[in-house]
Amino acid sequence: MKYENESDLTPAEFIDVLRRSTLAERRPVDELLRIAKMLANANLVVTARDEAGTLVGVARAITDFAYCTYLSDLAVDAAHQNQGIGRELIRVTHVHAGLDTRLILLAAPAAASYYPHIGMKNHKSCWMIPPQFERS
Repeated sequence: MKYENESDLTPAEFIDVLRRSTLAERRPVDELLRIAKMLANANLVVTARDEAGTLVGVARAITDFAYCTYLSDLAVDAAHQNQGIGRELIRVTHVHAGLDTRLILLAAPAAASYYPHIGMKNHKSCWMIPPQFERS
């Protein structure tokens, strides 16, 4: 498996791996322009590609490279899960962002038991304002 910081990942490839993982259920995969904006404004995108060059995983993050790194998306193709790819994507993302940053993510309910398994600690206080827009 090859792991790289791939800032030029295409929206089509990103959507494809989101669909092959469980993350497409919670991402706007039918909104190409929004996905393109998500990629353009992330400042750290780490990919996992198999020997044939097929994208099998992605970690999309926003970081200040000094204090905090928000890991917004962690997606691994369902056919490649349970092989350590997610764990390695997190590790490589943290290395690129700086190990002195605090890596933060919001877990999907189905994945909540995964993160303690790889050594992440639960933080009981998270507050957010949901998106405030109308869809036509």
